[in-house]
Amino acid sequence: MVATEYNSPQTIIDNLHSAVIVIGDNLQVKCINPAAEMLFHISNTRAAKKNIRDLITNEHEFFDRLERSLISDHPYTVYDDQLRLHNHTTIDVDYSVSPIQYPGEGNFLLLEFIRLKTHHKISHEESILSQYEASKSLLRGLAHEIKNPLGGIRGSAQLLERELDSDSTRQFTQIIINEADRLKNLLDRMVGPKDIPTKSDINIHKILEHVRQLVMAENNNIKISADYDPSIPELHADEEMMIQIILNITRNAVTAVSGINDGKIKFKTRTKRNCQIGTQTYPLVARIDIEDNGSGVSKELQEKIFMPMITGHAEGTGLGLSIAQSLVQQHNGLIEFNSRPGKTIFTILLPINLHNGNNL
Repeated sequence: MVATEYNSPQTIIDNLHSAVIVIGDNLQVKCINPAAEMLFHISNTRAAKKNIRDLITNEHEFFDRLERSLISDHPYTVYDDQLRLHNHTTIDVDYSVSPIQYPGEGNFLLLEFIRLKTHHKISHEESILSQYEASKSLLRGLAHEIKNPLGGIRGSAQLLERELDSDSTRQFTQIIINEADRLKNLLDRMVGPKDIPTKSDINIHKILEHVRQLVMAENNNIKISADYDPSIPELHADEEMMIQIILNITRNAVTAVSGINDGKIKFKTRTKRNCQIGTQTYPLVARIDIEDNGSGVSKELQEKIFMPMITGHAEGTGLGLSIAQSLVQQHNGLIEFNSRPGKTIFTILLPINLHNGNNL
């Protein structure tokens, strides 16, 4: 096999989302990328002074394979392996090893690690997005088929109303017209928002505070605490849509804590670096957590909670989270959640563009 020509190792691997380590003779670390810094809990500067055995310990078969690959110049891939790290933690990974050449310095190996939990998370996010799009397509078709006869019913009721002389009989045609309008509005809400985002630079914390004060005013017995990261840059987003997203999720949290003695809701903001949403990786993402200590989302609902008309509450419409997910997707973001009895966290992920201070 002809080894790959490799002219600028650090520049290339820094742009990869997977964790990459380049090693040379005697398994000495040449460099690692930011994803590997996070995975192995060590900086590139410190790692470059060490042997790979100092990062991954007591894995003799792992080291033997590396040494054979250096000698034979053959690549290989290992699936579903568990490695013990220098800090005594273990990681489950798939990894591949590729021989490379760095002109003037000899032969090297490029090690690329994909953490299985991360891989499964990405697959789950893609599944959420694809299921949501499939359900929306189905609903659009269904709504179209229902609206046509519904319009005919409404029009006929209006024509009939003109022929009636008595107010007592006109009230029945008004019922038909009002109910037809109500069904049309329900169908529009099921399909989701049609508006194109009107984006401007917004402070996400001002929006969170607006929603926090609004919800507490609506519910005198509800207190919402806040833990904000003031360093988060402004987002380039639709302000009204952001309010709607946070309001829909927060009202769900209010319902979850209603009726318990010590109901708590918390807003929290942080940033995430090198965050993957679906198949796209963003250098910086705003993370907004809305946490409550209610009874949690039942297992039966967890896989379909963002689908329209799905709700765990008798009085709910099942549209709040579906609409919120649709609005977030219009900003290239995603809503995910983690739930168990006593702790449910809905997380809104919104990309931030570092080049001009704007998102998108």
